[in-house]
Amino acid sequence: MPRVLYELLGNDDLRFSPFCWRTRMALAHKGLELDEIIPVAFTEKEKIAFSGQKRVPVLVDNETTVFDSWNIACYLEENYPDRPPLFGNAAARGEAFFINSWTDRVLIASIFPMVVKDIFDHVLPKDREYFRETREKIMGDTLEATHAKRDARFKNFSKTLNILRHTLKKEAFLCGETPAYADYSVFSAFQWARCVSSLPLLAQDDPIDDWYKRMQDLFDGLGQNLKGIPV
Repeated sequence: MPRVLYELLGNDDLRFSPFCWRTRMALAHKGLELDEIIPVAFTEKEKIAFSGQKRVPVLVDNETTVFDSWNIACYLEENYPDRPPLFGNAAARGEAFFINSWTDRVLIASIFPMVVKDIFDHVLPKDREYFRETREKIMGDTLEATHAKRDARFKNFSKTLNILRHTLKKEAFLCGETPAYADYSVFSAFQWARCVSSLPLLAQDDPIDDWYKRMQDLFDGLGQNLKGIPV
């Protein structure tokens, strides 16, 4: 049976979802190849209706269907124990979940209002009405008004990264000498921004930028091979 990934599609075949990037990196880490990647636009939820929910990524592995990037990572770890570990042990899995949650609730939440208008510019034309309506409801403001406040938000953004900066001054990766799932979680947020926005989130002398470039080089340059705008 095939291994198939359903992931978010933007304009010009852009693949920018941070959650799909986590799954891409996790599969590559495990050395698991995909037989097919099926793109799903924001308004094509019928493509993944079989999964019982409405969000990507969705992984179909033989006869098993798994959705949610964290659930997919756990599935891969449990079902392919002979492959390189994403977590390592129960304690490391808990730590990875903490970083995964921090990425979602702090890092992505901080980046989102700074790039939401850029995302709108990169979604498929048929998705723009849906995207505008749903994201303006989240922001409580228009996309244009949110974008106008970007510079003010950016001034405080660097402080959000201090914990990463402190770690990456001493370690090659967040997980130590080699990367693991915690790295892929954080990487996904910066990769998401790179794919849709020209906003330079990281200075070239920032240790996070050095780490990000190392992450892009992994798995034969997986993070460089898809379309995007350099951070």
